Amino acid sequence: MKSVFLILVSFIFITALHAQTAPGAKGKITGKVTDATTKQPVDYATVSVFKQGAASPFNGISTDPKGNFSINNIPAGEYKITAEFLGYQKAVIEHVVVKDGVVALGEIKLAPIANELKGVTITAKVPTVENRIDKMVYNPQNDLSAQGGVAIDVLKKVPQITVDIDGNVELQGNANIRFLINGKPSSIFGASLADALASIPASQIKSIEVITSPGAKYDAAGTGGIVNIILKDSKVEGVNGSFNLSAGTRRENGSFNLNARKGNFGVNAFFSGNAQINTDAPNTRNRVSTDGSGNQTTLFQKGSNNFRRNGYESGINFNWDISKHDNLTAGVGFNHFGNHGNGVTNENSGVVSATGAFMSDTADIRNSSSRFNGRSTDVSVGYKKTFEKEGQELDILYTESFGNNSFASAQQTDYLNGVKPSTGLTNANPGKDRETNISIDYTHPVSKKVTIETGGKLDFNHINNSVVTDTLATDGTFNLDPGQTYGFTYDRKIYAYYLSGSASLFNSFLDVKAGVRDEYTNTKADFQGVNIPNYNILVPSLVFSHKFGNNGSQSVKLSYTRRIQRPDYGDLNPFLNISDPHNINTGNPNLRPEKGDNFEFGYNKAFDGGANINVAAFYRHNTDDIQQFTTYYDSLKVNNKTYRDVSFNQRYNIGSEDRIGINIYASVPVTDKLSLRTNMIFSDRRSTNPGFANVSAFAYRLNLNAQYNFGHDLSAEFFGNYNSSQKGIQGTNPKFVFYNFAMRKMFMNKKASIGFTATNPFAKYVSQSSSTFGSNFYSTNVRLVPVQSFGISLSYKFGKLEFKKDREKDKNNDQDNNGGDNGPQSEKGK
Repeated sequence: MKSVFLILVSFIFITALHAQTAPGAKGKITGKVTDATTKQPVDYATVSVFKQGAASPFNGISTDPKGNFSINNIPAGEYKITAEFLGYQKAVIEHVVVKDGVVALGEIKLAPIANELKGVTITAKVPTVENRIDKMVYNPQNDLSAQGGVAIDVLKKVPQITVDIDGNVELQGNANIRFLINGKPSSIFGASLADALASIPASQIKSIEVITSPGAKYDAAGTGGIVNIILKDSKVEGVNGSFNLSAGTRRENGSFNLNARKGNFGVNAFFSGNAQINTDAPNTRNRVSTDGSGNQTTLFQKGSNNFRRNGYESGINFNWDISKHDNLTAGVGFNHFGNHGNGVTNENSGVVSATGAFMSDTADIRNSSSRFNGRSTDVSVGYKKTFEKEGQELDILYTESFGNNSFASAQQTDYLNGVKPSTGLTNANPGKDRETNISIDYTHPVSKKVTIETGGKLDFNHINNSVVTDTLATDGTFNLDPGQTYGFTYDRKIYAYYLSGSASLFNSFLDVKAGVRDEYTNTKADFQGVNIPNYNILVPSLVFSHKFGNNGSQSVKLSYTRRIQRPDYGDLNPFLNISDPHNINTGNPNLRPEKGDNFEFGYNKAFDGGANINVAAFYRHNTDDIQQFTTYYDSLKVNNKTYRDVSFNQRYNIGSEDRIGINIYASVPVTDKLSLRTNMIFSDRRSTNPGFANVSAFAYRLNLNAQYNFGHDLSAEFFGNYNSSQKGIQGTNPKFVFYNFAMRKMFMNKKASIGFTATNPFAKYVSQSSSTFGSNFYSTNVRLVPVQSFGISLSYKFGKLEFKKDREKDKNNDQDNNGGDNGPQSEKGK
């Protein structure tokens, strides 16, 4: 009934808004924004449409990487068009008359503000959320509560994304997400996603793209979709950069960014580092289990875990406009992150017989520690070839990632009163990985309304891994355990090809983008007794988009795509993690890929006063659904060693999953000083599990962001978030509440700022209660997660920006290319 309710609510809501719209003749406005001196396109320039004589725009768009824009479904009438971008004078075109055809404005040239600007920072206001045909873009420039934070703090604000208290990310309720940086894969995400997202400073992020229905050009990986993190860069002539520093009671970080551009050559270099200060997290676990004879065991664990995290990333990128039609980019990045935890747990285990008679009672203290270190290097070289025909281009991208990771853990259990000898073990698990990507993409405009895209990609991944385990002997020494000491290699090769096309049909009434991608996967691993089969998958995608309304400010989108979730190395690795002998975790080398069919119906409306609402109803159907399953053993033998009272955790392909839901995003400028934003997700998940009970689970997430501008460059923000609990096939995941306050004061002509943040200031911990159950056990777990923090952040922007009007040109026009496309290549190397 809940799923029916969601569909009904979204249908009534959209129908009611559509009913308010009267039909009428509509036209289309197209054009291209270029630099008046260099003749190069200006990407991400803001083009606004005003009713003639009006003070506020009613429609608008950002230019694409080639400077082009197209605004559809403009009602017949007379308009004023403006184009603007930071560092340029605003261009204004008066009395543009629109009928029922296409109004081609041609080239709109933007002139630099001045010959030379020294120590001046020019800011352009961009909308916080942009809705495009195939993605939603979140721009965090004015996100006060994330200042001094990291990527995971920004993601909490992004529409359709949910982040739990441990930094686990879901997109429309699905955790299988493909993360990219500047449109490219990165080894930084390979070992630990939570650590990787905690190592990217919020100050380095330009925007985050959320792609729930990726087209054929993108990799098929990720049944939930794609999240692309775009880092900041600069395309202006001269030298400029920024410093950002923050300190707090839980986290410290700093970053430095430097951009330099001279003529047709540009360089960007950056460095950032962060540390999470040591925190203590108390926890309790209570498990009641029954063995085959009916005897009941109660295990109670109470302890705490100290945890700290650190990391840094750095890199340098080059951009060279070789000629008018040839551009070369190259870059190298270095990443390091790690964490260290240690804890003490007091354990009590009591056994009573089936008749209730006392059988035994033991108590012990377990000391444990773990340490992870990950280092990676990313290298990329890209070449872009454009042609005389506008929109025709060839892109070639090569990326290589090298990772070197190590994980070590140790645990020792000492029994009180010496009733049993102490037990323990140590694990060392070093590994190296290398991933190579080569992609070729070609775009060919058949006509002004039809474009064809095609290309291919090779993705090769190689991993070497070894495990060395020592166990505690009765004499107190640790000796090598041959049964848990081994090494292996893992190789995965993916061969992909795609073909897609886009068209504007029925006099620009309907925009269509369709395509198909074919991916063949070959995986080999020398896990003992395991043969991983090869497989091929066809991935179709289809998007319909239509704009309507008297002012052309409403749009609807219907999309379908198929996605795949390949089990990665961590899911397949049969290594046994016995850091807690009562809770053993391992991978499953027999996992099959999870497949998902995703449908989405979206509606967007922009109001004249600046308000915006976006509604997305979605349906996901997954088969061979990959989920973790816990099995209880009163006695488990591993490599000739017996462990008792064990919860054994492993991932399996369990049946299918259907998820239906709705996401509502709204932004409202209440006054010129106060603005509100909210993002709400409601979804119902139904799991069909052969051999187990089917599960139906309703969940929701609500948040509110309020920002107030006091004037004099002083502003404040409140952000609150609530995630409900949700049932799983074996228990319930915890709910949590998160909120923070922030203030920022800008000074020195907005070149510098100081900010203050307070996260959960009225509660030291967030309590997380969860449960797990099976046919012969029931377990409850309570964690107190420390989230309270107070912090201060400082930022400073510097630079000398030169906009030269009289650049010399040689007879081959090779010098005309200053200011060319140096932005993140979000469509390449997916």
